[in-house]
Amino acid sequence: MPTSIRLSPAIEARLDQLAEVTGRTKAYYLRELIEQGLEDLEDAYLGAAALEAHRRSGEATIPLAELMGELGLAD
Repeated sequence: MPTSIRLSPAIEARLDQLAEVTGRTKAYYLRELIEQGLEDLEDAYLGAAALEAHRRSGEATIPLAELMGELGLAD
């Protein structure tokens, strides 16, 4: 699926230089950035959304030490 984005001139210049020096395409580096960064974004934003949903649900929580004990992970 083709997608377009606008980059600042400074970022565009850095990307151009990287591609020129390494002989790879700008598209290669953009794909690499997306693939490597997407997992971090998912962790941050989906985790925050799950936390907010949990808070809105009113469901009780338990202390970490108690949970670890129940799972047999306590020291």
